Amino acid sequence: MLIRSCLKALSPAGRRARLSIFLWHRVLPERDPMFPGEIDAARFSAALGWISRWFNVLPLSDAVTRLREGSLPERAAAISFDDGYADNLTVAAPRLKSQGLPATFFVASGYINGGRMWNDSLIEAIRRSPLSELDLGPWGSYSLADWGARGRSAQTLIGRIKYLPPLLREQAVREIATSAQARLPEDLMLSRDQLRVLSAQGFEIGAHTVSHPILAGLSDHDAREEICAGRRELEAIIDRRVGLFAYPNGKPGRDYTSRHVAMVEALGFDAAVSTAWGASASADERYQLRRFTPWDASRLRFGLRLFGNLARPTRQALV
Repeated sequence: MLIRSCLKALSPAGRRARLSIFLWHRVLPERDPMFPGEIDAARFSAALGWISRWFNVLPLSDAVTRLREGSLPERAAAISFDDGYADNLTVAAPRLKSQGLPATFFVASGYINGGRMWNDSLIEAIRRSPLSELDLGPWGSYSLADWGARGRSAQTLIGRIKYLPPLLREQAVREIATSAQARLPEDLMLSRDQLRVLSAQGFEIGAHTVSHPILAGLSDHDAREEICAGRRELEAIIDRRVGLFAYPNGKPGRDYTSRHVAMVEALGFDAAVSTAWGASASADERYQLRRFTPWDASRLRFGLRLFGNLARPTRQALV
């Protein structure tokens, strides 16, 4: 009751409401020894239980409309996922349904049916390598001696190549996978049929471009095509309008700019989400809604984390 009361004080109903949008990517069936901090099914179920008791969870499209109208309930929230992982259907969706919670899944269309995002290709190359040491020449040498070392090596490499131009980044990942002598999986992302099932179960599908590029690094023409084609391909698969968009990576000013905000609005999307922390107020830009990933495993720390996120100042300009 104390946590609910605190959350209500920061997020009352009506015009003074604030919308908390939770963000996840994968939900693993079991704990990952390489990245033990990543959320798994057990931790996700616990988090959903707390959220369902403390918040009034709405479909994101409804929440956006009610935020603009000033008619949100107290402690309003929405749940979202990015990228389009297969475990969104096999692990996350059953747990959402069992709690009666809606969610929106933002899917990068180019990875449907056997594709992989570059970071997952790198991670899986490190995970599946039979080597104990990985020599990458000018990229340096990396220990693969145990799961902890593999996790640290993967994170270091991701940081080094994340902001390379897309073609150079993909080339670097291919070279790393070849050097690691790893066979990469082809079932990490949703298939077309799985995406249709997810939509048929009543979950919202949002656009997330085709190839998940850093939009700020593209020409306006290429950025617009990524946004348009991603939505077009999803609509063809699920046979429904796609009205919501998530900026890849989502950091305002670094991953996308005001040009892309204007682009998304001009293309007729209803709203768009970033990865800027905090909660959104009725006067905030609906094409830059804030999102937050709570990560604590204990009930009290989880609640305090959500309280702290709601307490962040509102009406701070993003881009």
